[in-house]
Amino acid sequence: MPLSILFSLLLCLGLLPGGGRGDSGDELQILLDLKVSLGLNDIEGFESWTPDNSPCNFTGIVCNSANSVAKINLNSKGISGKPPFSSLCRLPALSELSLGSNHLSGTLAADIRNCTGLQRLDLAYNKFTGVVPDLSPLNKLKVLNLSDNAFSGPFLWSSLGNLTELLALCLGYNGFDESPFPAVVANLTKLTRLYISNTNIKGKIPSWIGKLTELRDLELSNNFLTGEIPPEIVNLNKLSQLELYNDSLTGKIPPGFRNLSNLVSFDASMNNLEGDLSELRSLSKLVSLQLFYNDFSGEVPPEFGDFRDLVNLSLYNNYLSGKLPAKLGSWAKFDYIDVSSNFFTGEIPPDMCRWGTMTRLFVLENNFSGEIPASYANCSSLIRFRVSNNSLSGVVPAGIWSLPNVNIIDLALNQFEGPIDAGIGKAKSLAQLFIGNNRFSGELPPEISGASSLVQFDATYNQFSGEIPASIGGLQQLQSLYLQHNSFSGEIPEIIGSCSSLTTIDLARNSLSGTIPATIGDPPNLNSLDLSNNQLSGQIPASLSSVKFSAFNLSNNKLTGPVPAGLAIDAYITGFAGNPGLCSDDTPYLRRCSSNLGGSSDKLRTILTSLLAVLALLLAAVGLFLFIKKRRSDRNRRMAKDPSWDLKSFQILSFDEQEIINSIRQENMIGKGGSGNVYRVELGSGKVVAVKHIWNDPMAAAAAAMNSSWEKGGTTAAMLSGTRRSRSVRSREFEAEVTTLSSIRHVNVVKLYCSITSEDASLLVYEHLPNGSLWDRLHTESCGQQGGLGWETRHEIAVGAARGLAYLHHGWGRPILHRDVKSSNILLDECFKPRIADFGLAKVLYAAGGGDSSAHVIAGTHGYIAPEYAYTWKVNEKSDVYSFGVVLMELVTGRRPIEPEFGENKDIVCWVSRRMNSGESAVELVDRTIPDWGREDAVKVLRVAVLCTARLPAMRPSMRTVVQMLEEAEARSLRLKVDKVEGGGYKFEGKEIGCEKVKLSP
Repeated sequence: MPLSILFSLLLCLGLLPGGGRGDSGDELQILLDLKVSLGLNDIEGFESWTPDNSPCNFTGIVCNSANSVAKINLNSKGISGKPPFSSLCRLPALSELSLGSNHLSGTLAADIRNCTGLQRLDLAYNKFTGVVPDLSPLNKLKVLNLSDNAFSGPFLWSSLGNLTELLALCLGYNGFDESPFPAVVANLTKLTRLYISNTNIKGKIPSWIGKLTELRDLELSNNFLTGEIPPEIVNLNKLSQLELYNDSLTGKIPPGFRNLSNLVSFDASMNNLEGDLSELRSLSKLVSLQLFYNDFSGEVPPEFGDFRDLVNLSLYNNYLSGKLPAKLGSWAKFDYIDVSSNFFTGEIPPDMCRWGTMTRLFVLENNFSGEIPASYANCSSLIRFRVSNNSLSGVVPAGIWSLPNVNIIDLALNQFEGPIDAGIGKAKSLAQLFIGNNRFSGELPPEISGASSLVQFDATYNQFSGEIPASIGGLQQLQSLYLQHNSFSGEIPEIIGSCSSLTTIDLARNSLSGTIPATIGDPPNLNSLDLSNNQLSGQIPASLSSVKFSAFNLSNNKLTGPVPAGLAIDAYITGFAGNPGLCSDDTPYLRRCSSNLGGSSDKLRTILTSLLAVLALLLAAVGLFLFIKKRRSDRNRRMAKDPSWDLKSFQILSFDEQEIINSIRQENMIGKGGSGNVYRVELGSGKVVAVKHIWNDPMAAAAAAMNSSWEKGGTTAAMLSGTRRSRSVRSREFEAEVTTLSSIRHVNVVKLYCSITSEDASLLVYEHLPNGSLWDRLHTESCGQQGGLGWETRHEIAVGAARGLAYLHHGWGRPILHRDVKSSNILLDECFKPRIADFGLAKVLYAAGGGDSSAHVIAGTHGYIAPEYAYTWKVNEKSDVYSFGVVLMELVTGRRPIEPEFGENKDIVCWVSRRMNSGESAVELVDRTIPDWGREDAVKVLRVAVLCTARLPAMRPSMRTVVQMLEEAEARSLRLKVDKVEGGGYKFEGKEIGCEKVKLSP
């Protein structure tokens, strides 16, 4: 028998090392061990992984011609656990190991170095942690993908020098230590993809990048890159994708950039680039161009109008001018355009929706003129249509009003005229309609009730006339109704009270007449009402006295009679001016009602006067007797009341200062901090209030500060510093909180009833919020699993808190900074509706008066402080936005701002941001207690949080925009009807409940 035949026979019988049965058996056992490690027994689709089956028939396994395992591809299989790399590397023919887009965890063990035959290693979109080991032995690798994990520490860039066969290097979105651009990459001349976004690379992009001429995809975004785009980049003429967004690049687009003729996607947004766009005029293969938030100027090259593949264009927030190319977007199936906040002129290009695919058209804040092209009336794909703050004119094409999918129509601040078309009743998706500051006229069409999703309607400063249609009562989702500065006449329809979601009604400066309907106070969340400068008559409905208004104005009408007691407070006094027929016995600012005794004869007046005089004398005598008696018998109790106490009320009070003072006892204390303690006080009336006791005595305040600092791990120096500053800090905190809260009336800001001060102490009396703080509900074990906060409740907390902050930032002539936004300063009422609280660090900005628009005082709490504070010591509104973004991340993930698992010197912002590059990994960040039906909505909110926590303040949205984005990410809830209980309260399924609505998640 020839030796070759004998050798083959022995090999097949497994009698030689490395022979058939022996190796096959080993490979089978290795894969069965892998099955156990990754929990494949419990995952559908792995039924083939059985001991009596060949590994070559296993799901995800590919064998070579010798029936040895060559490839393991288990991407996106929903597997978890820690892979046994040590045993996998014993597969002698293994060339591909792909385990990406799963839930794998643990460290990348050094055993991976033994897989020397690997040509592809893909572990992306998992939860691997720790330091990446030296990978230099894997010199056959062509693809290395470790992106979107939680790797940290120094990356062994030097180990890449041996991987000269690499075609794709993907390390993006990991928390590696800061380092310069890795010079070793210059040796990887075969690279076609380099993805190192969000890996903490700093410094300049090196000139040698131009040597990587095989690159098709270069992604360097979300790093700390500075300087100019190197001119050598123009040598990469095979590039199809170039991502440089959210760095700190400067300078112009380099000369010769037009040579990158294969570019399909170019994103250099959120940098400091300048100059014009002329170098882009030849990039005719562009599909997506994103250059927003830069300093570009000049005109958009006319060649853009001939780009036949362009579908996405974002140029907003630059200094661009001139006309947009007339044929822009007319060739391809255009998706969106955003050129807002520039200086464009001329007409809006007419054909961007030629193929019926455009979803978003944003051209607001420019100088566009002419009419809206008629073609957009048929663009049924439009979701958002925003053309506000331009010089547009003419009649709006009728079809615009009735677009079936449009969510926002924003036509404000233009010169449009004509009526609102009756077709608006077909706009079933319309949530926001902004048409203020135009020349619209005619009557509001009754068909507007058909726009049943309408949440905000602003038609201020127009020429509308006629009556407000009664059909408006059908808008059950409507929250804001702004119709001021028009020519509406007739009576306010009573059915307006049926708009149960209304929070704001502004009908000022019209010609409305008749009485104020009692139903106008019916919406349970109404907090702002302005009916001023009309011709309203009759009495103020008593029903309004129970409404807690943040703004209230009935001035300059023809109202008569007594002001209801609940409205006769100093905060509303200007809202009654210009109504000489009004009176009140509860405030000195209005004519007393008791002065109108009526009667027609002097004799009757004389008799009454005499009777009153006699009665007064009798009462005085009795009073003097009782006074002397009480003084003798109750001297100690009377002396206990400190005559130096000064009470300033900001609401109608049902208690006096002594009732509060007597309740400041240890057993009532519910919290403490550096400036004092907080007490729960149950009044004799049964009402519960919260009282913050701030010490004036510097030694007492210092002791409290030291105690609080000690509990929080404060240093001795910090405690001594607190002692020295205690008096001034207390004074500033108290004055800041009183000044801020006493003038604020908003449903999402904690209500301050009064302040009580003396030389020794100061008390602030607030409404009591029985469900504690958001921090307690999310992070305190005593509250159970997130305190029972379902996703719908969390979303409502997010929206409510955002509205409160938006009111502080935008609801005043000058914005109010909170400067310590955190989950412990968001309190929850009995229905889990949020209130912004603790204004001890609040500051009113005086930017409008020419002062500094930022604050220079140490402010904030670790984990919530915006990064710019570390190097500028300045905060502004965007610093509050950052802190609120951290709160949103807490709400969605259930994690604290600082957790050990985030890594040293890392916080929740780093942890979330680096994993938000794909929707699949983002879902894994969502708190596991949130049910599957709410997880997509939670991811939407998480994306808002990432925007709020952008590194550059200018990149963060305003709180007004945050509210809008959160409302658009509305939770999909199931609301169940409840029944009222006699005497107050509500009942559901026979059980009394404290809130108006019961929510059940499907």
